[in-house]
Amino acid sequence: MKLPTDHPNPLVRSLFSFWAPTAESMRGWALASVVVNAGIAVTGAGVRVTGSGLGCPTWPKCTPDSFIPVAHPELSMLTMLVEFGNRLLTFLVLAVGLACVVAAWRLAPRRRSLMRLALLQPVGIVAQALWGGLVVNTMLNPFTVGMHYLLSVGLIAACWMLYARAGEGDGPARRVTHRDIRRLGYVLLAAVFALLVVGVAVSGTGPHSGDEMASRFDLDIEAVARLHADVVYIVVGLTFALLFALHISRSERPARRAALVLFAVELGQGVIGYTQYFLAVPAALVLLHVLGSTLVWIAALRVVTSLRTRTPLSTAPSPTEEPAAV
Repeated sequence: MKLPTDHPNPLVRSLFSFWAPTAESMRGWALASVVVNAGIAVTGAGVRVTGSGLGCPTWPKCTPDSFIPVAHPELSMLTMLVEFGNRLLTFLVLAVGLACVVAAWRLAPRRRSLMRLALLQPVGIVAQALWGGLVVNTMLNPFTVGMHYLLSVGLIAACWMLYARAGEGDGPARRVTHRDIRRLGYVLLAAVFALLVVGVAVSGTGPHSGDEMASRFDLDIEAVARLHADVVYIVVGLTFALLFALHISRSERPARRAALVLFAVELGQGVIGYTQYFLAVPAALVLLHVLGSTLVWIAALRVVTSLRTRTPLSTAPSPTEEPAAV
């Protein structure tokens, strides 16, 4: 009996590669989980900037009488579809997360470190979905909305670590540069996370709340925006310092490249941030800024994982591929 992993179409084989995983396909599924978790964080911001946050005013149902959008005299069908579409994306994210779990379980030899990281995904996604219900029930309270994004940030970190660890062995971590440079990388990652937290405060204070009924943080938007800019300067300064340290210490090329990519993404994000500030925060640029924030986080994670290594894995196919053809 032929299984989908034996299918002549390479796309079909890729989609079912979680059942007969190799180290390479395990990394592929982990990278897919990074992409879909980043994607749903950005589309969640899209729901907010389009004013569709309460397009489906109940949870888990879209309306009190239906799980799917239906014509309602008090609700716009467009906003209902936007919010419902974002809810549907949760099932795609969950499917990819479960594929990672199956791939980690089927990988031979099975690696406990990968199983633990993979299991974080469905657990985190379910927690995110439940928190999404709290966001709706609190009428888009800025704290619950902000935490919704920060939970996605945590999930992205877990997904990225799964991706990084899937390409390594399970031996002790070995730094590829000076100890103090690696410490600087961790300080930079903490600063980037602080930047995201302050960004959430700015978002919860400014416009684009998601609905006219949503509350806002009672903060001075100018003061919060200036604080955000100050943290940006710290992050960019730390990134430049890391890039310079890696260069003069002649560190390995992957680490230097990762730091350079982070620096470039930060500069692009800075251009978007200042542009949206001077243009009175247009919705399209807010969405682009959230995308940029997510990319900065992923790039920072890449920097940290590039500063250490473990014994590399063999590229030989997983033994689970052989029984798959029976």
